[in-house]
Amino acid sequence: MREPTFLILTALAAGPRHGYGIIQEVAALSEQRVTLLPGTLYAALDRLSAQGLVAPDREETVDGRLRRYYRLTPDGVTALDAETARLRQLTAAAEARLRPLRPRTA
Repeated sequence: MREPTFLILTALAAGPRHGYGIIQEVAALSEQRVTLLPGTLYAALDRLSAQGLVAPDREETVDGRLRRYYRLTPDGVTALDAETARLRQLTAAAEARLRPLRPRTA
């Protein structure tokens, strides 16, 4: 799973969000390293929706503009959980290999 996809799913794990809210949360989660443009986000949401990982939640009009909210589906929770476990395993392997290379502290 690519990092932007992982971050979008992670953002939605906290609850339904509209597009701009997802963009802001992804930036915060990545400490501003990942900046999603609206076109990129909505293409990803369409793809994730087609895969059954996210779904539209509701729509509302704010200041004359339509906001569509998205939520994580049960399959999305499963996918995010599996990716989190995969990353945890990779991190553990890297930590184990780095441990002997780190200077010892007294």
